[in-house]
Amino acid sequence: MLSLISFIVVLSILVVAHEFGHFIVAKKMGVRVEKFSIGFGPEIFGITRQETRYSVSIVPLGGYVKLSGETGAEGLKGEKWEYLSRTVGERMRIIFAGPLLNYILAFVIFSFVFMTGSPTLTSVIGKVMPGYPAESSGLKAGDKILNINGKGVIYWDDVTKIVHTSKNQEMKLVVERGGQKVSVIVMPKSQEMDTIFGSRKNISIIGIVPSGDVVFVKYGFFKSIYMGAERLWTLTYITCRALWASVTGSIPIKESITGPIGIFYITGQAAKLGLVYLLQLMGVLSASLAIFNLLPVPVLDGGHILFLAIEKIRRKPVSIKMQENITQVGMSLLIVLMLFVFYNDFMRFGIFEKIAHLWKR
Repeated sequence: MLSLISFIVVLSILVVAHEFGHFIVAKKMGVRVEKFSIGFGPEIFGITRQETRYSVSIVPLGGYVKLSGETGAEGLKGEKWEYLSRTVGERMRIIFAGPLLNYILAFVIFSFVFMTGSPTLTSVIGKVMPGYPAESSGLKAGDKILNINGKGVIYWDDVTKIVHTSKNQEMKLVVERGGQKVSVIVMPKSQEMDTIFGSRKNISIIGIVPSGDVVFVKYGFFKSIYMGAERLWTLTYITCRALWASVTGSIPIKESITGPIGIFYITGQAAKLGLVYLLQLMGVLSASLAIFNLLPVPVLDGGHILFLAIEKIRRKPVSIKMQENITQVGMSLLIVLMLFVFYNDFMRFGIFEKIAHLWKR
């Protein structure tokens, strides 16, 4: 039940933010919004205010905004409140506003988490791997690393940054053990590791694992804003590189994407850990949704922006027939992708086995 509630709440907030971006910019420009729907399919309930119908529909996996005069099939009158009567630049801003608001929401969430307390691993060692330099040097589980080569460390990120970039040079660690400070000399060794982008690189390691002890670190307002922007930029870079690696085949697609079922499981786990973890996940999903929607694929916002860019260059729109054909191809590809994603999630989380077990019962 917690997983279901957290999934619906998170997805609803992301959808509302995205569609509100389209909605508010269209309204500001004087374009009529006929419908603002959360979810697809038959309407569960709704209200009408002025010319807009606000509704919640039965399938909670998205949403949409219906603008007046979105298609030529509606019989355009050339009125300024019709979407297709506006300039290319104005239409592009309406489309772009959805992903932009998701991106802004991610930034706000990350900044808020840094202000209220970001969960951070401490420098306490949880496990010493057998056969690695840490074991032979005498490091033990429960040791708290205080400094490395004279540099003070507090969090596990501090430890990994120094160790991984040490270039196999001897390191002097000062650790706290049983209330006393102990000095340990460790010689890292080089090991080839797989990166998240499918390539391999050599890093220095000593063979230690964090304990899982977490502290909630708060930062000042301006520092939080800076760190929120930095987190968003890093996430954007990683997401774009991972997408490119998936396209080029460096990363198998099944390892780089997840769908509603995967998100359902992940949000459930985050909710069990606490609100701050759920907020961090929401920020990641919001940024990912913004980036995914800007891909130049028909049906997505990026596809609409691509058509508008072509219209701007040609000084006339792509023919309705051509747009329909390309959109049908794009929709078919997305359906195939979604079926693959659902199947992949079923396999990853053992859904087929669980269904078979229930069936046998």
